Amino acid sequence: MNSLFPIPEPFVQYLAQYHGTRDYFECHEIMEEYWKEKKEAAYEGSWLVLIRIAVMQYHARRGNRSGAMKLLEKAASEIEPERMDELGLDGYRLKEMLERRRQAWRTASDVAYDDFNLPIVDRELLAEAIRGAEALGAEWLSPGALAEESILHRHLLRDRTEVVEARQASIKKRRGF
Repeated sequence: MNSLFPIPEPFVQYLAQYHGTRDYFECHEIMEEYWKEKKEAAYEGSWLVLIRIAVMQYHARRGNRSGAMKLLEKAASEIEPERMDELGLDGYRLKEMLERRRQAWRTASDVAYDDFNLPIVDRELLAEAIRGAEALGAEWLSPGALAEESILHRHLLRDRTEVVEARQASIKKRRGF
């Protein structure tokens, strides 16, 4: 049973996007915002692993071998299976999936994209995520290889004004301005 009831809505939305629209960039955005807002010490690493998996998928589908490998290496080395179990995923199976992918990609000349479905074992979480995908107008477990161009290159389409301004403010703060 999932120990985080009520299930955090951003986690449900992450899963709905991940397994429905296959918009991995959006998954990253959703979970990163939640992670920054909710500094839950016990689950902070789990949220980061989920962010890394989504970005790994984004890079893999775009053929960015170095980006995909970097995120896979981090996710595989940082995953805490027990914490993932508490989130309603099969943490040990997910760790094994990441390790298998790491071995396959290390010996391959390029990364091979596949949908890499997360092992959701909590029935309530699964039902909520499926409903979330349906609310987005997406089919659950839709094939990510068929994603629209706008999803494949999402990072090129977003307005980065806030990100740039936040970075500049941070630099000024560090320099004492």
